[in-house]
Amino acid sequence: MKYLPLLWAALWRRKPRTIFTGLSIAVSFLLFGLLNAFNQALNSGVELSGSDRLITTGKYSLTQLLPYGHYQQILNIEGVSRATHASWFGGVYQTERNFFPQFVTDVQTYLALYPELVLPAEQREALRLNRSGAVVARTLADRFGWSVGDRVPIRATIWPQKDNGNAWEFDLVGIFDTRNPRERGQYEMMLLPYTYFDEARRFGRGMVGWFVSEIESGADAVAVGRAVDEQFANSPFPTRSQTEKAFNQAFLKQLGDIGFIISSIMGAVLFTLLLLTGNTMMQSVRERIPELAVLKTLGFAGHQLLALVLAESVTLCLLSAAIGIGLTGLLIPLLVPHLPGGFAGMTLGPQAWLQGLGIASGLALLVGVPPALRAQRLDIVQALGGH
Repeated sequence: MKYLPLLWAALWRRKPRTIFTGLSIAVSFLLFGLLNAFNQALNSGVELSGSDRLITTGKYSLTQLLPYGHYQQILNIEGVSRATHASWFGGVYQTERNFFPQFVTDVQTYLALYPELVLPAEQREALRLNRSGAVVARTLADRFGWSVGDRVPIRATIWPQKDNGNAWEFDLVGIFDTRNPRERGQYEMMLLPYTYFDEARRFGRGMVGWFVSEIESGADAVAVGRAVDEQFANSPFPTRSQTEKAFNQAFLKQLGDIGFIISSIMGAVLFTLLLLTGNTMMQSVRERIPELAVLKTLGFAGHQLLALVLAESVTLCLLSAAIGIGLTGLLIPLLVPHLPGGFAGMTLGPQAWLQGLGIASGLALLVGVPPALRAQRLDIVQALGGH
């Protein structure tokens, strides 16, 4: 601690240079924190996927519709305890800015397969009695000011009505929540009634997007999925079944290798930061060669000068990185309301802090060791002589 004033004075010897270098590091780690939170939000849906649920889609494409008749056949397959179906509706509320996921399904069986979703018993009963009844996530209801009993208009972008064009209206009979509040962002959606939808749509009647099956306890999910696909192998609508986790992973891969993209961006940023900060540290030590020689004359050992320069580098990098990551934590809650529902769960966890500070420590050592070694090996006569 007795060397702290000396360390602090060295850092602020050139205030503009220290400030701009610190800002560069802080902005880089602000970007790191945002990309890390973005990646975590994308992958959290995969981690929440049920290992006992199968997703059955068209064999050749996720957009290939399947006959509703597959539903009963899937239920009769050994190892399947219950099942449901769903279709992508793809509508918007009022304007395109209010887009959120809507799924057409048998809402009762869908909720049975997803026990993490909680809907009050009286709202379940109202859902059973109302043909045009829909349920929505608590987060969406709060965002748009909806309450049970509202009539919600949704403008179709894929499925027009046969009598009313793109204008659909649904009775909001229930608002569901998640058992774990931290999972709300992964289930920010509206569930629409299949029977009402199928009777009113202009085309595609009797078809669904995909099936979800629950596997009996102890059954082999892979074997059950294979049995489902064999059931329809020779039909006009062959299928592909995979666990929910594998399905979500495959869906993310269609968007690209997000982890690799993020790593590449951060690699480029950190490499540039390495050059910038390394140049700053070398210049700072080069300017102070006579001062370091005086310290050595006064009795400072080589290893003490080495530690002093390294401490300067570590302090600058860690302090700036902590400011950048801390700003990320303040910025995320401001960004989330303006992002799609899947990113509502964006957070900056302890792992991001540890990883960020670990990277900052590595950066500090890389840029600090060369000038620190130069200070350690300093020749007093040559340094004071201006060589």
